[in-house]
Amino acid sequence: MRQDLMDILACPMCKGPLTLTIVAAEADEVLTGDLTCAACNELYPIEDGIPNLLPPAMRASMAAGGGGHSGH
Repeated sequence: MRQDLMDILACPMCKGPLTLTIVAAEADEVLTGDLTCAACNELYPIEDGIPNLLPPAMRASMAAGGGGHSGH
């Protein structure tokens, strides 16, 4: 995720501003870290350079294997 995207990103739950915590980065590309909303206290992970901005309930259902295509 490019750090300059922080100017346009907002919390999908409450539209509040997000704070970036960088764990690993290359140049201006964040590879791993977190986006945190101070307004509603939600945390959105960044893995492999991709921020996961799904609402928490959808993220939990995807992690449990309930959100993919079957391919049929």
